Amino acid sequence: MALPDSLQNLVDQFKRLPGIGAKSAQRLAFHVLKTPREDAERLCDAIREVKDRVTYCSACNNITDADPCRYCADPARDHRLICVVEEPQNVQVVEKSGGFRGVYHVLLGALSPLQGIGPDDLKIKGLLARLAGGGVEEIILATNPTVEGEATAIYLARLLKPLGVRVTRIATGIPVGSDLEYADELTMGKAMEGRREV
Repeated sequence: MALPDSLQNLVDQFKRLPGIGAKSAQRLAFHVLKTPREDAERLCDAIREVKDRVTYCSACNNITDADPCRYCADPARDHRLICVVEEPQNVQVVEKSGGFRGVYHVLLGALSPLQGIGPDDLKIKGLLARLAGGGVEEIILATNPTVEGEATAIYLARLLKPLGVRVTRIATGIPVGSDLEYADELTMGKAMEGRREV
């Protein structure tokens, strides 16, 4: 069935979103069409507000509506401890754990030579500048346990260790509540490497 041009345009815009295929895009477009005009306008206003107000922190590259972000501006946080993550959404995951009271540095990606993403494409220079300012005692590498995340962690460890700062990597392994029989070799290997004294 041929859709009116404006509705097809909305479907096409939804398809550009990550994880949204043709059927989901069409379902979203029809949902917007059926909702009251006020709801659609609130959605448009929310999108506009995000684009107008949200930016990246000049210190850590996390998303924020105030610069510096609330983590960098908080004097109660331990600024000697920097947790390096790939994307802003990773900050929220670490925060939910409740166990980290340091600050963050967001790389805005991971090394991926196949996609043409090299060290200069990541926010590594800002991290080095923060170290040059002094006072940083430990860098925690919390990149994803993917090939790209591991490559990024290895690259950063080699780059940072000669600077005299302690460099650690988050442990990976068996998730809480799962059975060992379902763990693959790599996961089990990482769990063994990340073991600690009890």
